[in-house]
Amino acid sequence: MHILMIEDEPRVADFVRRGLRAEGWLIDHASSAEDGLQRLREGPYDLVLLDVMLPGMSGDDLCRSLRAARNPVPILMLSALGSTDDRVHGLRTGADDYLAKPFEFDELVARIEALHRRNHAPAAPETGRTLTLGPLSFDPDAMRLTLDGAELDMSSKERDVLVLLMKNAGRVCARERLLNSVWGLDADPLTNVVDVTVSRIRPKLGEAADMITTIRNYGYRLDV
Repeated sequence: MHILMIEDEPRVADFVRRGLRAEGWLIDHASSAEDGLQRLREGPYDLVLLDVMLPGMSGDDLCRSLRAARNPVPILMLSALGSTDDRVHGLRTGADDYLAKPFEFDELVARIEALHRRNHAPAAPETGRTLTLGPLSFDPDAMRLTLDGAELDMSSKERDVLVLLMKNAGRVCARERLLNSVWGLDADPLTNVVDVTVSRIRPKLGEAADMITTIRNYGYRLDV
């Protein structure tokens, strides 16, 4: 997937760019609406991440301009303005989705994937809320993670890392994805906290620890 991010805050742009590149997607960055428009004229994109509060032309105005020109590119608006009125206004300017800052990285990925599916394939049918993978089961309502029916004693970060691996079973989760999703925007990209957390999870899984495979110099994968 080829994504254009139009965002003038360097810290936010770097956070999103590192994480989405770790997902295997191509990310171009524009720091103004005018730069974004020029990039959109030069080549097609699968999706646009559009900040609302931009210098010069606003994200709202850019969105209106694209829709007036009948450009159908999916647009996910990102904004520090998160009230219902703000979201409704953003959607009415032509955006396909709206995500308020600060946001969880994993939600950003999920919304991007949902928009991409909506434009390229039928949505998969919904399943029950409880996530079960082999001997592991996670009930999000009770925030209860079990192994063969016995509740696991884990910190919130350990639980969040394991659940993210479960949700992406069979796929490699890059360290950047785990770091951004669980620790958020303030995480130091050079920290080894992900590796330390996984090393604490494994002993708690006992014989099931082999379900977690280390992908050298990249991340981790959970297999049934």
